[in-house]
Amino acid sequence: MNAAVRIPALGWRPRAYQLPAWNAWERGCRRQLLIWHRRAGKDEIDLQKHAVSAVTRPGTYWHMLPEAAQARKAIWNAVNPHSGKRRIDEAFPREIIENQNDNEMFIRFKTGSTFQVVGSDNFNSLVGSPPVGITFSEWALANPSAWAFLSPILEENGGWASFITTPRGNNHAKGMFDAARADAYDPVTNPKGWFTQILRADQTHAIDSEGIERQRRIYASLYGKEIANLLIEQEFYCSFAGAMVGSYWGAEIAEAEKQGRFKLFDIDHRYPVHTAWDLGKATNNPIWCFQCIPGEPGPRIVDFYRPDSDDLEEWCKWLDAKGYNGNDYVPHDIMVKNWGSNRTRYDILKDCGRKPRMVAKVAVAEGINAGRETIKLATFYEGGDERGQRVTLGIDGLKAYRREWDDKRKTFLENPVKDWAEHIGSSWRYLGLAWRAELVQQEPPPPPAVRGEPVVTGRPDGSVEIKVNVKEAVEAMVRRRRNEA
Repeated sequence: MNAAVRIPALGWRPRAYQLPAWNAWERGCRRQLLIWHRRAGKDEIDLQKHAVSAVTRPGTYWHMLPEAAQARKAIWNAVNPHSGKRRIDEAFPREIIENQNDNEMFIRFKTGSTFQVVGSDNFNSLVGSPPVGITFSEWALANPSAWAFLSPILEENGGWASFITTPRGNNHAKGMFDAARADAYDPVTNPKGWFTQILRADQTHAIDSEGIERQRRIYASLYGKEIANLLIEQEFYCSFAGAMVGSYWGAEIAEAEKQGRFKLFDIDHRYPVHTAWDLGKATNNPIWCFQCIPGEPGPRIVDFYRPDSDDLEEWCKWLDAKGYNGNDYVPHDIMVKNWGSNRTRYDILKDCGRKPRMVAKVAVAEGINAGRETIKLATFYEGGDERGQRVTLGIDGLKAYRREWDDKRKTFLENPVKDWAEHIGSSWRYLGLAWRAELVQQEPPPPPAVRGEPVVTGRPDGSVEIKVNVKEAVEAMVRRRRNEA
């Protein structure tokens, strides 16, 4: 490699407002979450991190966007309007590159390092050496399971991870930011902590107020004034308020949170736990677990399961181990033969002792409305345990489930965006169409009791009812005294 080549290349230096993040990274901070406004140079600074890392520590490096197609457009083919050069060519000079594959968006360096632009929608199918440096770009739109899958790898090999994004409502990116702030990086006292930063346009002055107002007018012409104002607040002033633009159920989820319907509660084992499934790709089949309790207006969402394998029998074992043995509400494609098998998925569920029930086949719009009305009535389990974390992942999917935008007609379509949240939203649609069939009208019969002893019954609101016949209670007391004598 030519010793005259300097990295970062072409005299690149971080902008003044980028210096705190860059300096922390150079000092050894291995976890960063940067909530920066649009056009603040988020991807630019992280490409330079990859360039420096590729030279100083041979290894595998990934720059991830929510989808591979988006990654090609935003990173691999993106051109710097000020220089007319591709951004990757500016970050990685030819002198340090051994070979390059445009189709795979892949670079091999003379140091032995590799760099690839990938999508977090297929993180678990990427092959090759484990990464030692990852950028999660547009993290608020990405599949949060990607970090759960990849974080142990970086923890083991001492690699770094950088999350860069603008807000998209109060979703997993906001949750991560709140948690990361409580574990703040300090080079002496907490070297494994997180560097976090929110940068608004009025702090960086990277784009002036006139430019922001021009963008507001563009948004208003496309989406209307109300959505335009929301987008400006999100993208330029880093506001987490409000639902994701185009979200089907974001407002209803926010209202449920405001009303306190996200809370701790135990599973009531007097009633079965039912499930609602989607059956999409082999490894993307989320399952909602719910109960219907007498006297409560809507279902209790007690758990959420997103299998990471294509083994349908394994999913059934997971549900059985949890004691979730109620009815299983599934779409009509349950009758399709299972992946690589001559049996239908319905057959497999029956053979595993499950109780599949096909949900009525209706228009997607009808299912979306049923899902919306269900959110208005449901209670969601919230807790710091594993069950709470699983339900939180499902809720993040509901927040991200949104309409597709038709750029030609400048309007939202009724079709859902096909991303990581689509199947989570679909399984919720089926739950919305099914749960009323499980409404229980009466309390279960009380347990058998010894004649004359009080009968104690728990109520759904947590209170206790005690029933006793006075005459029989006196007789029971006399019998006990005789036995004691």
